[in-house]
Amino acid sequence: MKFIKSLLPIAVLSALMFMMVGCLGNDKFEQEVEKETGAIKLTREVQRGNYDVISTAELKKVLDSNTEVLVVDTMPYEASFKKEHIPGAKQFLFPIQDMVEWDVKETDGKTEEQFVELLGPDKNKEIIIYCGFVKCTRSHNGAAWAKKLGYTNVKRYPGGIFAWKGAKNPAEAVK
Repeated sequence: MKFIKSLLPIAVLSALMFMMVGCLGNDKFEQEVEKETGAIKLTREVQRGNYDVISTAELKKVLDSNTEVLVVDTMPYEASFKKEHIPGAKQFLFPIQDMVEWDVKETDGKTEEQFVELLGPDKNKEIIIYCGFVKCTRSHNGAAWAKKLGYTNVKRYPGGIFAWKGAKNPAEAVK
């Protein structure tokens, strides 16, 4: 009887643990709602911006092929780009909130003409624009503006530097 009484607290704790694990399992449903919300937001941005998207593996393949491509990092220079960016990328800051009209305050004082200068005269060249991670919309603004300015082969890399590094790809810093 003493043995059974000593097992009772262990049995109760075990039952509670299994119930908690079951409850934690319900988080997968909430996580799926969050994933869906993010996927729909990204899809609508892509539709609105009229550009394409590129995956981490596809971007790596393009860069490894030495194909002529312009990669644009849309994050702040000092806080991000200077510390790490995709090798060969150029920096041009865009805001997180939708940039419907050009606003030099939001682009670190840079003008639309300076963005065109960075993108170059070839309106058909491949341009890939990224920011930090999927939820970051700086890359949406950059890609949407490239399309507005007449560039035809514009892709957004939504995974950004986080997905790039998460795939164990090299990053570089400004020296």
